[in-house]
Amino acid sequence: MFGLDPTVLLLSLSIAVAVGGVAYALLFSQIERQKKTESRLRKVQAAETDRAKVRQARDRMNEMSKRRKSVQDSLKELERKKQEKSASKASVKMRLPQAGLSITPLQFHLGGAAFGLLAGLVVLVMTGQMLAALGTAIAMGLGLPRWGLAFLVRRRTGRFLDEFPNALDAMVRAVKSGLPLTDAVRMIASEGREPVKSEFRRVVEAQQIGLGVPEACQRMAQTMPLAEVSFFAIVVTIQAQAGGNLSEAIGNLSKVLRERRKMKAKVQAMSMEAKASATIIGALPFIVALLVYLTTPSYIAILFSDTRGHLILAASGVWMSLGILVMRQMINFDI
Repeated sequence: MFGLDPTVLLLSLSIAVAVGGVAYALLFSQIERQKKTESRLRKVQAAETDRAKVRQARDRMNEMSKRRKSVQDSLKELERKKQEKSASKASVKMRLPQAGLSITPLQFHLGGAAFGLLAGLVVLVMTGQMLAALGTAIAMGLGLPRWGLAFLVRRRTGRFLDEFPNALDAMVRAVKSGLPLTDAVRMIASEGREPVKSEFRRVVEAQQIGLGVPEACQRMAQTMPLAEVSFFAIVVTIQAQAGGNLSEAIGNLSKVLRERRKMKAKVQAMSMEAKASATIIGALPFIVALLVYLTTPSYIAILFSDTRGHLILAASGVWMSLGILVMRQMINFDI
């Protein structure tokens, strides 16, 4: 074995380095050009990705702006309708369907007049005083029927609020299972509980005469004047105009309504002590007057027989009415 000559080895190494240097010098520009090209391609791809992201973000912002505008328009319309209702009180014709009564306004007024006339005749027979009989007839013929109608409206709206979230939950399940909104409304109209069933039946009847679901739901607020019904109509209207997940929107509305009901119950429980105190304070003068009249009638009879006593009773009635009104405003809360 002959060893390698160091001179030959060094010469070979020098030739290899020289060839490599020449090759690098010749290919350097091409390598740099390739690197710049790849860098430009990466920048262009990143710019296109960023542009797509910006376009998607812009589309989302436009969609959110469209939804926000729809919500604002619907809330403005709701506020306008509320102002119109507060400016003019609901007539008897509007309140009869709200109370669930199927009579006409003429029948209501005739029934009130007959009841007032009967009460006036009873007072006239018992006392023989025409003025007392006339006052009783007016109070019973005009005041008592309207008070009874308001009581029926409050009772029916309370029952509606108790059942409305359950109906919304049923609608959510129906929509998630693939049913359209119209079929979900028909399901509540046929299988729901009163008075929700009757109100949704009116919506179905409005659809049958050519109205859309949003317009029919907005009409439901006329026979059931509640903020919750207006919220439902707004949700349906916005979904019809801007699209979106209807089941999620109705489910969120159901949660909001349940939270509102919990808050009302909490406020009512916390204000019961104040209401009891107001009731005792308001009834105390009448109780004391009755006890004095039962024990010593001659002591209090001057209030009813003397002109000064009449003035004292009138002033006391005014101040008592003001006090009861102030206490009522202090213990009533709107949620």
